[in-house]
Amino acid sequence: MSTTTDTHDGAIEIRPYEDRDEPAVRDLFIRVNRQIAPEGMHAAFETYIARSLAEEIDRIPAYYRERHGSFWVADCAGALIGMYGIERVGRHSAELRRMYVVPEMRRRGIARVLLEHAERVCRDRGFRHLVLSTSEFQQPALALYAAAGFHLLHEGAASGMTNKTIGGGVRRFHLRKSLTPSDRSE
Repeated sequence: MSTTTDTHDGAIEIRPYEDRDEPAVRDLFIRVNRQIAPEGMHAAFETYIARSLAEEIDRIPAYYRERHGSFWVADCAGALIGMYGIERVGRHSAELRRMYVVPEMRRRGIARVLLEHAERVCRDRGFRHLVLSTSEFQQPALALYAAAGFHLLHEGAASGMTNKTIGGGVRRFHLRKSLTPSDRSE
């Protein structure tokens, strides 16, 4: 389900991940995580980056296939400017993962376009809910998700590191959005 959206920066094509995207996806993942690492946590973030590369980013096709999901990239004039993944986490729920926009293209509506695309993909696959988690270090992401209709399920401190969280007591916000207008179970 590739789509093209016209923006003031040009046409953005959102398409499924291809092997040729691997270097740019890897670079974007590393850049964003190094950028959000607060003072005093750089070593922990480097360990998290290495683990996430090995367990997920360097094996995107297999990782997302194993989780009945997909990975998408946003391309503008031949350059990767954003990405996201979707994993099935329940019969009617999917998890939004790795939604990042290159730093120099932020605050231009690209994340909103990616999020709307992810919601369409999930609806088309029959999911009723889209869930996600993000950390206290990603305040602009929290604002985007709140504006898009996501609701806080719970907040907690991650104790251990995984490919999804840095651990170390970092606060995580777990959010959910209903993708069906008739679902009032929020």
